[in-house]
Amino acid sequence: MRVFLDANILFSGSLRGARIRDLLGILFERAECVTNGYAVEEARRNLELKFPEGLPQLEALVGECELVPTSSVKLEVTVKSKDMPILGGAVSGQATHLLTGDERDFGHLFGQNVQGVTVVSPRMLAEELVRLGWI
Repeated sequence: MRVFLDANILFSGSLRGARIRDLLGILFERAECVTNGYAVEEARRNLELKFPEGLPQLEALVGECELVPTSSVKLEVTVKSKDMPILGGAVSGQATHLLTGDERDFGHLFGQNVQGVTVVSPRMLAEELVRLGWI
C-alpha cells in the first residue's frame, strides 16, 4: 500500500492530540507514505497562521514520507485547479490511495479509483486497514 497524504492530513497530523496521528503511525509502520511539496507547503502555511506550535511535528511527518514531484498529469476526472497538484501528485507518485479529509473538494471521488489511485477519507482507510488485519 502506497498512500499519498493530502495537506489537510499533514495539517491535522501535526496537531497535538489529533486522532489521525494513530492512523498515520500505522501507515508509517506498514505502508509507504508519500506526499509532495505542494501539499507540504499548504499544510505549513495553514499551521503558521493557526497553530505554529505544530510546525516541528509537520517536519517529523514529512520526514516519514517520500516526497514525489509536484506534477500536473492529465486527469480523467474534474477537480478544482487548486486540487490538481494533489490528485496529480498521487497519480504520478504511483500511490494506491489518496488520503484526504477534504470532503468538499474530494468527497465526490471518495471510494473511486482514479487512474490507479483510490480516493479515501481517514475513516474509509481505517476500515480497509481493519479488513487487512493491520488494526
